[in-house]
Amino acid sequence: MTETANGGLTRRAYLAGAAALPLASGAARASTQPAAAEPAAASSALPDLTEFPGIEGTYLNSGSVHPVSQGARRAVETYLASRSMNGEGGDYSIGRLRRSVLERYAAMVNADVSEVAYITSTSAGEQMAVRCLGLPRRGGRIVTDVLHFFGSFHLYNELEAAGMEVVIIPMRDNRIHLEDMAAAMTPDTRLVSISAISTINGFQHDLAAVTEMAHAHGAHVYVDAVHAVGSVPVDVKASGIDFMANSSFKWMMGDMGLGFMYVRADLIPQLERPQAGYQQLATFASHAYPYDPPGDEPFETGARDDATGLFAMGTYSNTGVAHLDWSIDYLTGRGVANIQAWRQPLIEKARREMPRLGFEPLTPEDSTGPLIAWARQNARADLHERLQAAGVQVSLSWHRLRISPSVFNSEADIDRVLEALS
Repeated sequence: MTETANGGLTRRAYLAGAAALPLASGAARASTQPAAAEPAAASSALPDLTEFPGIEGTYLNSGSVHPVSQGARRAVETYLASRSMNGEGGDYSIGRLRRSVLERYAAMVNADVSEVAYITSTSAGEQMAVRCLGLPRRGGRIVTDVLHFFGSFHLYNELEAAGMEVVIIPMRDNRIHLEDMAAAMTPDTRLVSISAISTINGFQHDLAAVTEMAHAHGAHVYVDAVHAVGSVPVDVKASGIDFMANSSFKWMMGDMGLGFMYVRADLIPQLERPQAGYQQLATFASHAYPYDPPGDEPFETGARDDATGLFAMGTYSNTGVAHLDWSIDYLTGRGVANIQAWRQPLIEKARREMPRLGFEPLTPEDSTGPLIAWARQNARADLHERLQAAGVQVSLSWHRLRISPSVFNSEADIDRVLEALS
């Protein structure tokens, strides 16, 4: 049995073992919050229609935005009720909740809590990785590829205009080949920026292999993990990556406006602080107001020496934290690998059947991620109304169709897509 770069099994191994793979026992809650947000028992069967009832039509687009669970909704309502009674949340203790969620996120990706921080979005994390390396001021080369997040290419165009050399590796056979990445790396390479799982077609990078090559050239590796965390096992220590960011509104089953940034602990003292915000503070002293002690400066500040001290800014979504309080326990209680094993047969059925309808496969056959895509000329123009009439929601681009099943989907949902497209 072989392993993927994300620590999961190969597609063949998952297909062979999915039926025998038990659901993990529920994890104990680390939160100090009310019990109203307890997740469903991990032993309950998939698909899970209890936590996701009443979804209209056939929703196979969780890779764009994941539906909100009943448990997460209750958790947010509990927090909002406390805010209604007391502007700061009363006895709810959002501070303890923030720490607890951050600790559980760190455990999910095998990081130390000092290596992770809250951020607003994946794109914000990518910007921070660039800036804390002193780019574009330091110059040099950035290596990325065409299967990275399409929204990031504006950033790299701007960096190229500012004097950086940017190399974008093309795909061959619907994947990015390691030998092409190796050929693009030089001693001047400062950053290698990739997606763990491509939003375009679900291609999965061998993160450990890419990192080994990059480090051999003195470069650092940033990973967009928005389609990985919560959908496949992620181990930042095993992969050796330097930076990772992800939002929570996709496979972490959270909401927009809150995400996470990871940085390898030994790098923190070497990096430039990309921005300064009060959430970074470890110490603060005032010498400017009545009864303050005297001092040479009006204010003295000192930043924390961890990821929060490097990347945090100001306020962020407390409702997002409450949402994740439930969702992280749901994911870890069921087991991300178990969810992955449940999902794979659905993707395999679509992989077999869609080409018979004239769709050109875009996703490598060894993919075990949550996305599968096909090329079809004028896909959006030709298929949108047909799918809408059938009550089927997928991701449609100009010439591409992508489906992304989650825990509430079943083979019957795949059948509905095939029927609508046949």
